[in-house]
Amino acid sequence: MVQDDAVIGCTGELLIGTRGAAGPGEILVRVRGGSETFLAWSREPLPKGATVLVIESRGCRTVDVIAWADPLDALDGGALGAG
Repeated sequence: MVQDDAVIGCTGELLIGTRGAAGPGEILVRVRGGSETFLAWSREPLPKGATVLVIESRGCRTVDVIAWADPLDALDGGALGAG
């Protein structure tokens, strides 16, 4: 199976939640100038609509993902205006 290196490091949204070791979900990823879907596996179950980060490609349009929160979303805005 050939890995799809272009998708590694991309974020996406789960269209179908993952079930951990019990089964994959489905992710929509913006990659190569468009949007593509992949089967998504995770160690622990993740809900539909969760934002995830692709950490590995298994080939055959299947990836491993982890939950993802954009670190810039954590900024409260107050630090930007300080000074």
